[in-house]
Amino acid sequence: MYMDSFFWGGGFEIMFTLVFVLIIGIFVVTAVKGLSQWNKNNHCPRLSVTASVVSKRTNVSRHSHPNAGDATGAHGFHSTTSTSYYATFQVESGDRMELSVTGTEYGLLAEGDRGKLTFQGTRYLGFERLGNVEPV
Repeated sequence: MYMDSFFWGGGFEIMFTLVFVLIIGIFVVTAVKGLSQWNKNNHCPRLSVTASVVSKRTNVSRHSHPNAGDATGAHGFHSTTSTSYYATFQVESGDRMELSVTGTEYGLLAEGDRGKLTFQGTRYLGFERLGNVEPV
């Protein structure tokens, strides 16, 4: 009797609406945060400073997708991966910053490299090696 009143008495509609609003809210908050960071970076000055590469790391994410568009997985799943690349730079003052870099840049950077780091806010713009100099 209670389940009938939940489904047909309005409880299901309220629950569905709450979940729908929550999911839309998460998307809106994520979009606003991303746009805010993008805007903040655009308003920061482009800086070039002497820095050393002190570490590198990757973050590999694995995603499973149902085959044939069947969300139940009755036709099996296939997996994809995506890799994010990061480098940590240390400037002459001793401060460190971790910036997201492309896979190509990641491959060209080596720990201990010293050079001119160019960035804008949290956005990596480039690194130009100065040669064989002792790290900071």
